[in-house]
Amino acid sequence: MKTIGKILREARIEKRYSTIRLENLTRIKKDFIEAIERENWDALPPFPTVLGFVKSLTGELNLPERNVVAVLKRDYPPKKLNINPKPDVGGKFIWSPRLTFLIGSGIVLLIIFGYLIFQYVRFISPPNLTVISPRPDQVATQNTILVTGTTDTDAKITVNNQPVSVNEDGSFSVDLDIAKNTTEINITAVSRSGKVTSISRKIIVK
Repeated sequence: MKTIGKILREARIEKRYSTIRLENLTRIKKDFIEAIERENWDALPPFPTVLGFVKSLTGELNLPERNVVAVLKRDYPPKKLNINPKPDVGGKFIWSPRLTFLIGSGIVLLIIFGYLIFQYVRFISPPNLTVISPRPDQVATQNTILVTGTTDTDAKITVNNQPVSVNEDGSFSVDLDIAKNTTEINITAVSRSGKVTSISRKIIVK
């Protein structure tokens, strides 16, 4: 059974080509041509380059390319992989789809966790309460006084123990009936968890 080296060498001799002439025709170095004929694979470049050499040689030597390439693939020995026992990859960062998925999942979990903490802190905290009117020591000359302010949207408001409705934006307003002996207005906000915030305003009724 003829090998790739023997096939190429016999074809070259039959055409009476020297390796130098074949070098001039194919632009392949004489040393490479001789290495292929001797099947000295260690003296040759990687297989893809050798395959290109053989195809060029078959063209100049009038050999059937498909058959010669098949013999080359049969005869060409598998390359031994040089495995570095300590590959220097520690300093290289490689972005991968798995890393993208992990980072994305981590961000989503952080958002959910942060939202739950925010809701919990809000649930256990006393409600916000701001009283706009009446002002401290405000003088009332009528039998009613306007009480306005803002609180959390889910809080309940009472003014001098009278329930007051809270608007969607957290604002509230009520005209509170007062008597001549009324000296203080107590505004109380109660959260869903039962936490209480109270503000008292002194008034002067005339």
